Amino acid sequence: MSTLIDHGLYNSAQLLGHFLVSSSSVNSETNLNVKAENLLLLGDTLFREREYRRAINTYKQALQHHKIVPKQNASILRSSLSTPNRSSSPSPLSIIVFNENEVKFKIASCHAALNENKVALLEMEGIPNKSRNLAMHLMTGKLYRNTRHTRAAVACYKECLRHCPYFLEAISALAELGASAKEIISLLPQTPSRSGRLLSDQLESGRWLQRYVEAQCCIASNDYKGGLEIYSEILQRFPNNVHILLEIAKVEAILGKNDEAILNFEKVRSVDPYVVTYMDEYAMLLKNKSEYPKLNKLVHDLLNIDATRPEVFVALSVLWERKDERGALSYAEKSIQIDERHVSGYIMKGSLLLSLNRPDAAAVAFRNAQELKADLRSYQGLVHSYLAISKVKEALYIAREAMKTMPQSAKALKLVGDVHAKSSSGREKAKKFYESALRLEPGYLGAALALAELHVVEGRNGDAVSLLERYLKDWADDSLHVKLAQVFAATNMLQEALSHYQAALRINPQSEAAKKGLERLEKQMKGVDPDAPEEDEDNEVDDVEGDQEETELL
Repeated sequence: MSTLIDHGLYNSAQLLGHFLVSSSSVNSETNLNVKAENLLLLGDTLFREREYRRAINTYKQALQHHKIVPKQNASILRSSLSTPNRSSSPSPLSIIVFNENEVKFKIASCHAALNENKVALLEMEGIPNKSRNLAMHLMTGKLYRNTRHTRAAVACYKECLRHCPYFLEAISALAELGASAKEIISLLPQTPSRSGRLLSDQLESGRWLQRYVEAQCCIASNDYKGGLEIYSEILQRFPNNVHILLEIAKVEAILGKNDEAILNFEKVRSVDPYVVTYMDEYAMLLKNKSEYPKLNKLVHDLLNIDATRPEVFVALSVLWERKDERGALSYAEKSIQIDERHVSGYIMKGSLLLSLNRPDAAAVAFRNAQELKADLRSYQGLVHSYLAISKVKEALYIAREAMKTMPQSAKALKLVGDVHAKSSSGREKAKKFYESALRLEPGYLGAALALAELHVVEGRNGDAVSLLERYLKDWADDSLHVKLAQVFAATNMLQEALSHYQAALRINPQSEAAKKGLERLEKQMKGVDPDAPEEDEDNEVDDVEGDQEETELL
């Protein structure tokens, strides 16, 4: 049976295991130790075959048999597989003491695979801290984190780094849990030069690890520009490093550098065409750029690589959104079933629920995303969800929270402006926030378009046109042309409006806004007055304390 397991023939080993554990020669009390070992072997085959419930039951039987073995007969047993999540196993002839802690770890691994985190944690807490190996510390850290025991999780991840300083997964987790770069670096061995002094070049001979820690901490604290600079330095030392390229692409997407992010995702796929990590983020970028042929090919490739990963189902959801929003929603929900900590699954689910006019459910999805990773998308989703159900105070609170968390983010400033723009009394404040966002990031089109819309609402069409035409000099963007066309159409300059809608469709033939605008314009040109959109009801928000905070932040 051990030989079959060593060769990865788990189903065959499992069939043989049933003969081993039912053998009459090992069922007497004198052979309980052998029975315990056989049950362990059977449990390992069940784990490998992903029959986790059966594996748990079998491991527990092994423990029970071991506990009733007379002490004099329980001194030694042959080893079963070392751990259920390793590919190698020791020789079947090796002799070791029956390790109860190892069996508890295997039981916990089964529960974790079934997303039964609390039960798994109880098993792991039954293993003394001093008896835990590296894999056990990692498992315990993940379980504490999943059950929101932050301090205990931090302690476990620190133990991981003490066991192995190059444990990048532990570094990333510590950064996300709020540990400082200095705190994490103190756990790493210092790298002296040949002369005994520390190297001056931070990327030489192991110092890249400290820079990697700093980058992770920058990203975790929403200092995306700082993190991007460090990742770029590391990439010079390790060209075509798939992990670093993926991290850079994801940060560029957060910063709105969509073209650069797409290029880096494409570079990753050219280096390693079978990567699945972050490919759902790439899918979202392709959809935003209306690159549907590329999106279609990406999803087809991902399905052929590994159709069990959550990223694949998010990418499917992105692809199906245009055709069938309810079908897309089911794919997003499937991604969360596979991995309940997959942030982009919740983001996609929330976006779809908003489109389906279910803002209450959307708010729940975005809140789940925020609890896992409080990034800009979860804040934006929450704000738009609350505004859709007229919870303006809640929306303002969330927007201000985003602004405090990301004080250097133009997008966070715009978010506060979006809330104020919903009421006639808040438009002046909204204007200040949009202008502040543009001062912080002059190339931020989202703020420019929002400010132009505000000019139009207040009858300053000329200001809106001049603002948008300034951006047209540097940006070939369909949304700019659409907004200009809308302004010209509103002032009855129909020929100019037509020209800009056509320009938008030349840049992006899939632009829904341009298509709908063109349909509306055709009615106007025929002398038909299309129904004007209903204005949002005024939502007055009085919050003196919050206003003072906003003024200070601005």
